[in-house]
Amino acid sequence: MKTIGLLGGMSWESTALYYKHINELVRDEFGGLHSANVLLYSVNFEEIAACQRAGDWAKAASILSEAARSLQAGGADLLLICTNTMHKIADEVQAAVSIPLLNIIDVTAEAIRAQGMSKVGLLGTNYTMSMPFYRERMAENGIELLVPEEEQKSVVNAVIFDELCQGVVKDTSREQYQAIMNDLTERGAQGLILGCTEITLLVQDQHARVPLFDSTYLHAKRAVELALEKARV
Repeated sequence: MKTIGLLGGMSWESTALYYKHINELVRDEFGGLHSANVLLYSVNFEEIAACQRAGDWAKAASILSEAARSLQAGGADLLLICTNTMHKIADEVQAAVSIPLLNIIDVTAEAIRAQGMSKVGLLGTNYTMSMPFYRERMAENGIELLVPEEEQKSVVNAVIFDELCQGVVKDTSREQYQAIMNDLTERGAQGLILGCTEITLLVQDQHARVPLFDSTYLHAKRAVELALEKARV
């Protein structure tokens, strides 16, 4: 079994989900007391969030690249950035190490294509919804993205940072999300990407009219598949 390196802490709420998903998937594969080989580097999210607010993506890339090198030195065989937004600097982090970085956008796109879809809605931080890195990479995979209207984006973003990243889950926020999700569906979204790793804390399949693509789970699942390739032989 290969060792999975997690660049986490952004937020630690969703990083805990990664750890849970990965170990449950390994247990389901082998049974008993089996669990995954995992190395975790959990950064101080406030430091990263400050870089985001200042637009200092170079500093954020430096922080995550150093963390990635630490994971590689510790024995990680593959690397996950446990957040959608910070995939804006995924290429810089990959360039800092020689082990492969599993890109959450590609993994999510693969799941969307497997369902025969080509147009989906995206929920995420304002950075993820508004900056071109996510949309362009999805387009390279043949997928068109629809995003909420500007006022709706503010609601989605505020719930993520002010509530979900702090472990707060409110029914009123779920209702707001459902209204936004329904609007995206009415605009032609065949499915919806939970494009922030915390959103799955708030909404699940039963809360949507169309299929949801939980990027957190999909990312963790693909990492386990790669980690177990040799173990299955």
